[in-house]
Amino acid sequence: MAISRNRCYVCDKGVSFGNNVSHANNKTRRTWKPNLQVVRILQEGKTIKVKACTRCLAAGKVRRAPRGQVAVA
Repeated sequence: MAISRNRCYVCDKGVSFGNNVSHANNKTRRTWKPNLQVVRILQEGKTIKVKACTRCLAAGKVRRAPRGQVAVA
């Protein structure tokens, strides 16, 4: 599985959209991107690289792979 762009592998958190609102009440479109980190995880005995948000990493929802193992594409 390829590493998905701007999506958390665990909670599926993605990009949010909204407006910048200035003091003069001018509105322009903007995005909020999740804080994603590339991590190596164990899945079915294999090591794969995925993107996970820092909230899932801190909560322990991701089981990281031990160092020294080769990643499988």
